[in-house]
Amino acid sequence: MAKQYSFYPGCSSQKGASSSNYLTSTNSMCKYLDIQLNEIPDWNCCGASIGYAGGGELPRLALSARNIALSEKHNAGQDVVATCAACWLATREAKERLDHSEQMKADANTALKEAGLVYEGKQKARHMVEVLIEDIGFEALGKGVKKPLKGLKFAGYVGCQTNRPFGVAGESFEAPMYLDRMIETLGAEAVAYDQKVTCCGGALAFSEPEKSQKQIKDIIESAYDHGADMIVTPCPLCQANVEIYQGEVNKRYGTKFNIPVTYYSQLITVAYGGSAAEAALDGQLIRATKLEEIAK
Repeated sequence: MAKQYSFYPGCSSQKGASSSNYLTSTNSMCKYLDIQLNEIPDWNCCGASIGYAGGGELPRLALSARNIALSEKHNAGQDVVATCAACWLATREAKERLDHSEQMKADANTALKEAGLVYEGKQKARHMVEVLIEDIGFEALGKGVKKPLKGLKFAGYVGCQTNRPFGVAGESFEAPMYLDRMIETLGAEAVAYDQKVTCCGGALAFSEPEKSQKQIKDIIESAYDHGADMIVTPCPLCQANVEIYQGEVNKRYGTKFNIPVTYYSQLITVAYGGSAAEAALDGQLIRATKLEEIAK
């Protein structure tokens, strides 16, 4: 029987959005792993960084509380799982705050009452990588590999949101190894480099591009210097920033970066025998041609 989870896609990863290739490859990956994702009906944006810009704590937490309340109503008994690092962080933070403050929980429920909802806090908030690591495990993940990603070298770029303040259980904040282990489980080589938890600059890509592009340059440069063919990440914002702004970084610094930035779900899909279309490799701006070759 398929393992069932209450799925929160998030704005960027939903169908037709900037990271829709993440959703496509996640769905393909889950098909191979016998995981059923039950989308939360009428879910809303988590607020992400703009929720901290002046809206206040209660409105920000109420956004995520509404998603959890909808999940409790429609997908009872299932953990809430997000693929987006920002969505996971917002949902996890909201649950932590509401579960440890009766007053905040009461205030949030006053707001939710207008929509006929109640937040109870019965479901866990988890990132998809936590499901892969904790519910399936690396050994079981390795058993499904049909096309080992031999000869490929990946820089596992965790980024900052799935790393702090909560992180993945048992992982170091300074040097988390779960992406490296996942890469090696799929038959590829995980390169050791010094930028795996560096922030990509997030929303600074718009407001202060010179600062964000310096961060991106450092990440890519370190990956290149340590021999990586590709970068792999669990975060759609990290994927977008590090891929999309390589051209701008090249103009600013006179570099010639052209490194694909992929998702772990794409690697797993290809390694499990999935096609390039199933892995949504056609959604890359910088084509992951070496991964496409294996998919063929």
